[in-house]
Amino acid sequence: MEKAIKKYWPVFVLPTLIAFLIGFIWPFIWGVGLSFCKFTTVKNVEFVGLSNYINLWKDATFLHAFGFTVVFTIVSTVLINCLAFLLAVLLTRHLKGTNIFRTVFFMPNLIGGVVLGYIWQILFNGVLSALSKPLLSLNATYGFWGIVILMCWQQIGYMMIIYIAGLQAVPGDMLEAAEIDGASGSQTLFRVIIPNVMPSITTCTFLTLTNSFKLFDQNLALTGGLPSIIQNGAKFNQTELLALNIYSTYNINKNWHGVAQAKAVIFFILVAVLAIAQQAATRRKEVQQ
Repeated sequence: MEKAIKKYWPVFVLPTLIAFLIGFIWPFIWGVGLSFCKFTTVKNVEFVGLSNYINLWKDATFLHAFGFTVVFTIVSTVLINCLAFLLAVLLTRHLKGTNIFRTVFFMPNLIGGVVLGYIWQILFNGVLSALSKPLLSLNATYGFWGIVILMCWQQIGYMMIIYIAGLQAVPGDMLEAAEIDGASGSQTLFRVIIPNVMPSITTCTFLTLTNSFKLFDQNLALTGGLPSIIQNGAKFNQTELLALNIYSTYNINKNWHGVAQAKAVIFFILVAVLAIAQQAATRRKEVQQ
């Protein structure tokens, strides 16, 4: 078997490697190059150096979208992980119908982001209309919490499954020892369970951080970045996340295609740094079983 693997591994590896190079590595390299250029199409390119990156930081819409994305990411990450962990704890206590509940909570993750956004837009606007409140596209606060609720509803079930796997891996003898020593429920949770579930916390925090920071389709379908306001002579959308801001920059002004590409590069760097920092911070707290 090992001889066969050593002999035929290129047959299995090369197609995937070639597809990865063509579909990801080459477009990424070409995209970084375009961020230093002014272009309308990839065949009409003019090198402009760091001009796009300088204009990027002068764009008030980008700075607002960055701040909005940071706040949204913090709120959604905390809520998703806390609620998912709570559900995982409840569903590992041998309650009746736990398998049904796990399936129900996981199902929203299977729905596409655009479809989900439009469904929740109808639901939110229907409730707000019944309460004589402004619609999502007319009130930034409602729009923000609408995106947070949508994100939580979609992601909690998926994270819950990961937390359940982590909770089931907690050594039973450690729980028994804590009970014999007279540890309270909160002491058992914070001194025994959570340290042993840190690998799951690392994974879930990584996924929620990156998913929240990269959110696009739900934002586009639910609020479209609206409402818009004019401040200091600049017009920007109050509920526009970074990914949607990049999309809008590229489509609204053809002369800013290069700026949009520069935003995409900065966006990639921000997500990568954030993910690496989070992984390093949480992995240090993991315990060896």
